[in-house]
Amino acid sequence: MSRETGGESQPSQGGTGSSSGSSQGTSQSSSSSGTLSSLDTVPTQELPPIPEDQEPEEPAPQPWGRLFALGRGFINYDCVNDECWFGRDKSCDYSFSRIGLSETGFYQNYSKKHFRIFKETGPRDTYVAYIEDHSVNGTFVNKELIGRGKRLPLTHNSEIALSVQSNKVFVFSDLMVDDQSGYPREFKEKYIMSKTLGSGACGEVKLAFEKATCNKVAVKIINKRRFMTAAVREAGPVFNVNTEIEILKKINHPCLIKIKNFFEAEDYYIILELMEGGELYDRVSRPIKMKEATCKLYFYQMLLAVKYLHDNGIIHRDLKPENVLLSSSEEICLIKITDFGQSKILGETSLMKTLCGTPTYLAPEVLNSLGTEGYSCAVDCWSLGVILFVCLCGYPPFNERNTKLSLKEQITQGKYTFIPKEWKHVSDTALDLVKKLLVVDPNKRLTTEEALGHPWLQDEAVKDTFKQLQKQIGFSLDSSQTSKVVCKMD
Repeated sequence: MSRETGGESQPSQGGTGSSSGSSQGTSQSSSSSGTLSSLDTVPTQELPPIPEDQEPEEPAPQPWGRLFALGRGFINYDCVNDECWFGRDKSCDYSFSRIGLSETGFYQNYSKKHFRIFKETGPRDTYVAYIEDHSVNGTFVNKELIGRGKRLPLTHNSEIALSVQSNKVFVFSDLMVDDQSGYPREFKEKYIMSKTLGSGACGEVKLAFEKATCNKVAVKIINKRRFMTAAVREAGPVFNVNTEIEILKKINHPCLIKIKNFFEAEDYYIILELMEGGELYDRVSRPIKMKEATCKLYFYQMLLAVKYLHDNGIIHRDLKPENVLLSSSEEICLIKITDFGQSKILGETSLMKTLCGTPTYLAPEVLNSLGTEGYSCAVDCWSLGVILFVCLCGYPPFNERNTKLSLKEQITQGKYTFIPKEWKHVSDTALDLVKKLLVVDPNKRLTTEEALGHPWLQDEAVKDTFKQLQKQIGFSLDSSQTSKVVCKMD
């Protein structure tokens, strides 16, 4: 048996001799047994060392669970060991002090050993994950307080909050659960789907994570079957989602939701930036009214965003508090308008009945129109007036509780409900702007540009605050104003 790098079949004169030299060396040094004598010094090629028997390397342990960070300052964490401790103490597997959380507001409320996550293995390598509370101020799972020294099962997509129920810091992903199989391959290559954030008539919005960056995104899933059924039922026009998505991709404004990606498979998957503060609807639904200064900051941004759309030939047609999103739970924050492509996708008839449910925010000319013609940018200005009304006083101007007039009559006649005691803390200039937006005749209604010039919005403090909020996200409104959308809506 020979070896590739040396052996009995190889020449013995340094590997370079001729056949005659080789035979001579062999005849001179061979003994009667036919082997080389131990006294001979004939050079030979070195052979590689004989490998020792080695145990195969064990593969690196794989994580069984992953914590995706939700809270500011937190980072993602893979649960590899059967037990993982979390807290301020440096001995913890996930030490809050080592990742620089001391600068965040809740840091002092966290315990040295706040909680632990562990798994108990059952038959056939099955396991149950648990979270156990060891804190003074509390650990919450899906808004439920665990209780010090107590534990709860930790299921896939559970939310973990620390110290207070609203301080959500992690969402737990059970990596042994394959609930990603139902999504398109192209989507799964880039994202990990997580919990549901909300649902509507034609689909739902889910939280997801970018695999490359672990950044959070919102995924709007539009169910094609329900979508088509609604369009047919309401005699909606033929739509082209791809065209709409391409238009929306070109939109570039700090107060408009930015589309990150789009996939079409059995359903439509629209990847959007995630807004942590939720909907404006939730903010105005609180018992305590918003401050007028906060209303002004939000409304100023709404006007800038809608003006940008109008300048680019786009009419929103579905402006309402549910479609105004807040960037954070803090009072001073950016707002972003979303769903500005829905009206084109579904058609105006479908918009009134399917999307809105109730025409509370629709302009009089929309309700009076028999077809899809006759609309202008003014419909959005009416809707903005309704939103401002709600933000300032906490109730809608038109509602079905009015027994004297139907909802349609209230809107088409401009007969809004005015309750003086709810407006006593609102300035006259704010009310004046509302009145000039809620004008039945669209030709006499303020445009977005005229509204921005109204005395109520000549507030340098609001404008400076908005500029600072832009800087935090690295956006310049000047650049967005010079970036026009190439194609315009019909």
